Amino acid sequence: MDAAGQLGKNLLSSHPVLATGALEEARNAVTEVYLPHELINVEGRDEVAMVLNAVKDRNFTLGYLTYGSSARLTMPATEDTYHVNLTIAGSTFADRQDGERATTRSRLSGVVLLPDQLNRVQWTPDAEQLILKIPRRSLEGHLADLLGKPVRSVVHFDFQVDLTTARGQALLSAVEFLTAEMERPGGIADNPLARDQLEAYVMSQLLTAVPNPYTEELSAPAEPVQDGRLKPVVEYMESNADLALSPTELAKVGCMSVRSLHASFQKTFGESPMAYLRRIRLDHVRTELLNSREPDLQITDVAMRWGFFHLSRFAQQYRERYGELPSETIRRG
Repeated sequence: MDAAGQLGKNLLSSHPVLATGALEEARNAVTEVYLPHELINVEGRDEVAMVLNAVKDRNFTLGYLTYGSSARLTMPATEDTYHVNLTIAGSTFADRQDGERATTRSRLSGVVLLPDQLNRVQWTPDAEQLILKIPRRSLEGHLADLLGKPVRSVVHFDFQVDLTTARGQALLSAVEFLTAEMERPGGIADNPLARDQLEAYVMSQLLTAVPNPYTEELSAPAEPVQDGRLKPVVEYMESNADLALSPTELAKVGCMSVRSLHASFQKTFGESPMAYLRRIRLDHVRTELLNSREPDLQITDVAMRWGFFHLSRFAQQYRERYGELPSETIRRG
């Protein structure tokens, strides 16, 4: 396989890191993006056909990796990051320090590499993976927000990720959707707020799809808070609707967990907090369109000022709420 020739065919190809046949170059690139490790070709050749594409953001790193050879990696404990390896082609064979073993197969399974374990993974030549590198502060902070209490130790996920369950399929779908959006011009890559929310969704899917000590607590229905406790959250939304608000921030305003925030909004308003916020923002857009006296007013500028960056979706949501397109509102204004 010609690694350089394959680059344009692979996922995240607009975020290339390296395509190389040299084993040492491959090791250095994966070390730089993911973690220090030893790398050998088990067939005894000092070569691979590696392609690595990756993009890093505030919450985690997302990458596509293939070695195009029988590569074996030995990875010491990182202490500060989780790695989620979702196999989308071929197979890998993994084991870790505590004796656990796992086999991953295309779109059926993956593994979670814990920060406090040495891990070894052998790739078949046709193996390809989507790999998340998630700092402990991101994942454990997100879990703490969901639970409404501190998380101060490593989340000990099961080694193997079952992608055949409904939740496993949801995790794979979320990661693949994020991957596609990072490639799409005008997609989430250009919208930091939406990107943060999707990355948070991916972490939530991981926490519910892969068994861990918090699985039962996360699966239990969240208790809604008393209606009065939503008042400061709604007031904060209305006063800051032009800012990049997130469920995590809103939950902190209301002194509750993210799960309780969602349960409370569903009980009181029949919709999620972000859907409620969208209605507030749509109302602001409509008010501007109706009251503006600017002859050259641009709908795009108004929409983006209120957090609507996907304009076709904005127009659809506006029409669903008001029964007319934004352009029709301007003509009536």
